[in-house]
Amino acid sequence: MVRKPENLPRHELIGLDVSIPKSADKNFEGLKGRLVDETKKTFTVLTEEGTKMVPKKTNEFVFELENTKVKVDGRLLVGRPEERVGKKLPGKWSYIR
Repeated sequence: MVRKPENLPRHELIGLDVSIPKSADKNFEGLKGRLVDETKKTFTVLTEEGTKMVPKKTNEFVFELENTKVKVDGRLLVGRPEERVGKKLPGKWSYIR
């Protein structure tokens, strides 16, 4: 399956550029970098200041895919990456062109 905006939450996300426009923790708002690791409940983002471990559940993420940005509620991404690939997800993500 090709990684497209329509199916992004069900794909491998490591290596994508990511930003956090909205967060329950104001320390994470505005964070930008490259996703370098993923666990069940967190992402590790490589920023200019170093790596930051970011919880999935309390953040909104914007992933950059070629010329398209895709906004995803972090609650949809909670779970192991290998489990998320086969899981049916509700349509709670959107494109930002």
